[in-house]
Amino acid sequence: MAQLPLLTLDRLRFVFSRIKERLWVKPLILCVFSIGGTFMAMLADDIGLASVLPKVNLESVESLLSIMASSMLVIATFAVGSMVAAYASASAGATPRSIPLVIADDVTQNALSAFIGAFIFSIVSLIAVQNGMFGSAGLFAIFALTLLVFAIVIITFVRWVDRVARLGRVVNTIEQVEKAAGNALDRRRHGPTLGALILSPHQAMDRSVAVYSASVGYVQHIDLETLQSQAESLKCRVMVTALPGAFVSTSHPLLYVKRDIEGCIEGCGAFKSDTLSRAFTISRNRTFEDDPRFGLLALSEIADKALSPGINDPGTAINVIGTMVRLFTLWQSPLEKDRLLAITYDRVSVPELVIDDLFDDAFTAIARDGAAMVEVAIRLQKAFCALAETGNHAMVAAARKHSRMALVRSEHAMSVQQDIDAVRSAAAFSAA
Repeated sequence: MAQLPLLTLDRLRFVFSRIKERLWVKPLILCVFSIGGTFMAMLADDIGLASVLPKVNLESVESLLSIMASSMLVIATFAVGSMVAAYASASAGATPRSIPLVIADDVTQNALSAFIGAFIFSIVSLIAVQNGMFGSAGLFAIFALTLLVFAIVIITFVRWVDRVARLGRVVNTIEQVEKAAGNALDRRRHGPTLGALILSPHQAMDRSVAVYSASVGYVQHIDLETLQSQAESLKCRVMVTALPGAFVSTSHPLLYVKRDIEGCIEGCGAFKSDTLSRAFTISRNRTFEDDPRFGLLALSEIADKALSPGINDPGTAINVIGTMVRLFTLWQSPLEKDRLLAITYDRVSVPELVIDDLFDDAFTAIARDGAAMVEVAIRLQKAFCALAETGNHAMVAAARKHSRMALVRSEHAMSVQQDIDAVRSAAAFSAA
């Protein structure tokens, strides 16, 4: 039997996305470069540049490094405090599901990395300078590096001040979630089955063996390349039933295995369920990259929280509804032929996303908790009307179905007849 691949390209992409969410990775890299820069400056003394480089006063270099060492630690501490406050704001004002996106913000991570890297550089360089480890050329190199680091810190600080003023705010969080959901939807619409064959929802599973999950949690990623290689070695077909975002338990089948020839695969000694189940990355939380429904659900939670009596912010819910319309418009927009994902896993079948499920994730909570607010109910009906005009038959059916459901909720929740009539007028398209 073929050996299980350690890291496929798709799994590397998934691992890299998880690394970006770790706050310590970039600061660690900058610390390594900072220490390396100090020792690289010593090479200036070894290559005979002392005769062509101007001499620098030792005290001025020590003063610059001392100022940087004392100030960068304070700024880095302030940066961490601001980031923690932004995370708390995003969790309280938007949804806790958006925290990974706020943490992965590139500008904030780069700022923290620059501040910590500059602090480490100044400390290491100051120790080296005070112990006489540099000649005149090395001292000039340290002086030039110090000025360069100062410039990088100033530019980074200016960019970061603009970002930290908006980091964690509801509007900014909505934009980040929309971007993540849009990227996931765009990848899935260009590869609806992730490069595998289509699994029909009514496909028979007779004479097939179920492979169950070894743990309880959410499917974050499926390594289809591993499933394909195992299916080729076993001469079988693999039918995936748990897409990324699905909650699975030890009694929930991840996939079914069916041999090419008659007979049961259980009789094959090479078959081991754990070699196939390890292709599924299962964790306690969902992720945005491979799970388009999670992005829609996070946006729906932001709107739902805004509609709660304690917050009472229908404007945010209306903003999210507009975001949903943009995302669903992207979903049915024309495909780019050069980005279409070819069928490369011909022994693996994967189900497509169902538009009804996407609408449930996006609109059900908003329609339920915003049913009594006439401005939200009307805006929701206008969104359904816009999506019903896209021409996509599945989307038209889903939009009309959810429009009728939202209208029923509003009719039960509203007490003013004029408001009910206004919502009915906006929902008139779904009665056709």
